[in-house]
Amino acid sequence: MDTSNYLVFIFKIAGSLALLIYGMKIMSEALQKMAGPQLRHILGAMTTNRFTGMLTGTLITSAVQSSTATTVMTVSFVNAGLLTLAQAISVIMGANIGTTLTAWIMSLGFSIDLTSFVFPAFMVGIMLIYNRKQRYKGDFLFGIAFLFYSLVLLSDTGKSLDLQHNQAAIDFFSSFDVNSYFSILIFLLIGTIITLIVQSSAAVMAITILLCTTGVLPIYLGIALVMGENIGTTGTANLVALGSNVQARRTAMAHLVFNVFGVIWVLIFFYPFVNMICRLVGYDPTAATPNATDLAKTLPIILAMFHTCFNLFNTGILIWFIPQIEKIVCWIIKSGKKDEEEDFRLRFIQAGIMKTPELSVLEAQKEISSFAERMQRMFGMVRELLSTHDESEFVKLYTRIEKYENISDSMEQEIAKYLSAVSDAHLSDETKAKIRDMMREITELESIGDSCYNLARTISRLVNSKEDFTEKQYERIHQMFELTDDSLSQMNVIIRGRKEHLDVNRSFNIETEINNYRTQLRTQNVFDINNHEYTYNVGTMYMDIINECEKLADYVVNVVEARMGTRRVEA
Repeated sequence: MDTSNYLVFIFKIAGSLALLIYGMKIMSEALQKMAGPQLRHILGAMTTNRFTGMLTGTLITSAVQSSTATTVMTVSFVNAGLLTLAQAISVIMGANIGTTLTAWIMSLGFSIDLTSFVFPAFMVGIMLIYNRKQRYKGDFLFGIAFLFYSLVLLSDTGKSLDLQHNQAAIDFFSSFDVNSYFSILIFLLIGTIITLIVQSSAAVMAITILLCTTGVLPIYLGIALVMGENIGTTGTANLVALGSNVQARRTAMAHLVFNVFGVIWVLIFFYPFVNMICRLVGYDPTAATPNATDLAKTLPIILAMFHTCFNLFNTGILIWFIPQIEKIVCWIIKSGKKDEEEDFRLRFIQAGIMKTPELSVLEAQKEISSFAERMQRMFGMVRELLSTHDESEFVKLYTRIEKYENISDSMEQEIAKYLSAVSDAHLSDETKAKIRDMMREITELESIGDSCYNLARTISRLVNSKEDFTEKQYERIHQMFELTDDSLSQMNVIIRGRKEHLDVNRSFNIETEINNYRTQLRTQNVFDINNHEYTYNVGTMYMDIINECEKLADYVVNVVEARMGTRRVEA
């Protein structure tokens, strides 16, 4: 075969792999959109112990056909503090089991001629895509049709290459001694590197099945490639976690530790373990000249069976050692000494690798929750500022509040920019509405930051004026601050919670109480100034603080309304 024909085959294989990766992506995204937020709620709720966590990871990964999606979601939850490291490790173990379904789907694609299924699936898929209510089902059909079509193309290309009669290919693979651990380690390393490069374990599995079914790649070396793919696929989670907090990075590292440990024990029992898998399927790996038809039908099943048994055995062993894995990853990734809360850093939406729009919205929601918590901390600094009498401490705290105001401006801009980018993708109507509400939330949260800064400036004016509030004024301000802090606390409860479990009336009632108290204090202020309880200037600064708290409470209610998708009906 001349060079030009080899190039044609290389492009066919590369194009088929690209189609396979794209099909997997479309199918996974469609499944996530059909499942909606339920998957995220399941992940947050069904992780009470190591076994439910493992089951949750298995079910979600099987449902969305992407261990990457489950792992990224898990890292996000750990980053947000919604899952502990131990819970996350159990979910990732389950994700490894769930992802074995992909190998079975691919072995089916190589073992059975799916051409008769693919083209009707394309036709039905395109009709569903143009039906607004059914378009995600259409996306799913298109994705799985692309996946199977790519497998058909790969299988046909493999047959056209006729590698079993290509002496150069036979000589190359024959140069590796299948009974040597050195050869196994070389192919394990090759599988790891290829998976890290293409960021798709499915593509590596497809290449492995293609080479094994042609007969040039012995099953032992093919399984070594699959083991390498198990290590290489952890690279995605570790890359995603780079911009996250320590616990999230430890979660990603636990994924690597889990798979590396599995590879080590399989290597120790490699030949007996592989032979056992082969006997289960009814294949003799030591046969001198295996039947070509048997290779095409049996080897994909052996590879899928090995992938399943590897992850089941590995999980069955390591699920009892989750505390020890936790200690290992904590030792590898130590806690940083620096408190990062004082620096502007988006904690969640930096994880920009392999995300779907639905996951991106989840990350943005976690960032908004972080934003809201920062604003309550900022208000806590304002309360502290009012009680600070030491000049140097006052300046230090005022500067800190000023810094938080700049942080709130930056967070609003960066989250808005991120949401704008996400909104350009193909989104469900529910997700589009959610993004609109989130845009409103960040605007109102930034306004809360402005109000906190205005309160600090008013307190600074009071200090610079060399005047002071009366004891009764301090009592009333502290009472107003207490009500305002209650409203912020309730806002954070609503932002973190699920809509169906929350009652917005609590927020509305606090805001009504603040309005009534502001009106009462405004009347009292006029009366006290007329009675010369304090100067007009002090009265003005006093009411500036009271009015700013009332404005801040209005912004809080706006955030709550945006989060819940409701509006208060005024009497």
